[in-house]
Amino acid sequence: QVQLVESGGGLVQAGGSLRLSCAASGRTFSIYAMGWFRRAPGKEREFVATISRTGGITYYADSVKGRFTIARDNAKNTVYLQMNSLKPQDTAVYYCAASLTTLTTAQVMAKSGYDYWGQGTQVTVSS
Repeated sequence: QVQLVESGGGLVQAGGSLRLSCAASGRTFSIYAMGWFRRAPGKEREFVATISRTGGITYYADSVKGRFTIARDNAKNTVYLQMNSLKPQDTAVYYCAASLTTLTTAQVMAKSGYDYWGQGTQVTVSS
């Protein structure tokens, strides 16, 4: 079992920044890719970013490229999402996810590729 706890969400003005954290506990040695997804009001949960086990490979949704950065500290069992130049359309509940298997490029960007999820943290960007 793996437990994931997100933190760092909040209310910020457009153009501002936030850093989300996701702390993993339990069978952390089994974790491969970790990702961030988000669900905006009235929309499906969508992929935001993912990072490989060693941190050497990252992928981003086109909507956040150049503004968001995912990073990972395996010594602390924590993954981060630095969000800059935030826009009102970034408003959503952000979820951290962990995979216990190796995934293809397509799989790491899909909800189905992940085995464990956090409870989510709200990010609200005002205009």
